[in-house]
Amino acid sequence: MEERTQAYLRGRFGDYYRRAEVTLPPDADAREWGYIPWTPGPETTMVRHRSLLSLGDLGEFLARERPQHVYFSAGRYEDPGAGTMAEKRWIDSDLVFDLDADHLPAVTLGEDSYAEMLAKCKESLYSLLDFLEADFGFEDLTVCFSGGRGYHVHVRDEAVRPLRSDQRREIVDYVRGTGLEFEAVVERELVGGTAGRKSPAAKESLPTDGGWGRRAHRYLNSFVDDLADVDEAAAVERVREFDGFGEKKARAAVTAARSNREQIAAGNIDVHPAFKRLAHTLLEEVAAAEHAHIDEPVTTDTNRLIRLPGSLHGGSGLAVTRVTREDLDAFDPLVDAVPETFQSHEITVEVERGATLEFLGETFTVEPGKASLPEYAAIFLMARGQAEKGKE
Repeated sequence: MEERTQAYLRGRFGDYYRRAEVTLPPDADAREWGYIPWTPGPETTMVRHRSLLSLGDLGEFLARERPQHVYFSAGRYEDPGAGTMAEKRWIDSDLVFDLDADHLPAVTLGEDSYAEMLAKCKESLYSLLDFLEADFGFEDLTVCFSGGRGYHVHVRDEAVRPLRSDQRREIVDYVRGTGLEFEAVVERELVGGTAGRKSPAAKESLPTDGGWGRRAHRYLNSFVDDLADVDEAAAVERVREFDGFGEKKARAAVTAARSNREQIAAGNIDVHPAFKRLAHTLLEEVAAAEHAHIDEPVTTDTNRLIRLPGSLHGGSGLAVTRVTREDLDAFDPLVDAVPETFQSHEITVEVERGATLEFLGETFTVEPGKASLPEYAAIFLMARGQAEKGKE
């Protein structure tokens, strides 16, 4: 990044911070603070081990320093400004989850646009929230668009704050489906049989009320619905794709699936031996299909630094934006996270790599060379290293 570009970005970040109202997180004076200043050259320098007391008034600090990135700690400490973690004396920590579009299997890097990546990441966010709200019953949740490639979720329920790293890993393993064995999810009830004669049989079903059983049941029902939406020949061919299903067994499984939809919807998978085998085969796919694709180190690290809501992301110029649960459906990061400070005029940039941009409901293609662009689009390209500030 050229010096002229960096100076421009730092100046405009300062203009943003002079107008912005950045809200402090709970217990802000017990947290460590850190930031990355605009420094010459390709290297970045993290300034950390700061307390809010050492920074002073946050608004004045941001307007004065105009940092590239701003962070606060998930952890609370007795002495947050101490130079080592041991000296800080840890009290407890928020439980933080990070979703990054770059790590999602649904995202195809190099093909999906930035808007498409963020849309897919939002779908993963809904999956994560389902775990946190339905399975764990967490209530004190804060959802934020990261300003970059995804979302953060802060959980501040009293019950989770004292958890150590290994205990947080158990939560991570649950939402990622690590080590999940569906033999433990399937419920078995002994039916039939009499003493000294016929042995009772085990009737198998899936719980429909919660946890991974609910997800397995939902996944199975979705597959059964798909079989019902195509003709029988296509349905049989679909089932034959699984190992161990020849023509006869696949046809029996499809027939059972189509003729017992109410029982299957109620959780019963023991409607026919062929369908039961199909159900067990599908259950092996559920963990991969239904788990939340979170960044494990972020959640297990009790000392993690996380982006400050209301601050700017130095790699995009977009705002780290807090989103209420009620507003999440309507939230569009490429509209709602574009700072108003950058929306009033156009500037000239030298574009090094062309790009298709989608902001404020508009899509436009930028070719390499000199271009006059809306400032928010120009800042986005400069922050990502795809353009340099042009000479006016």
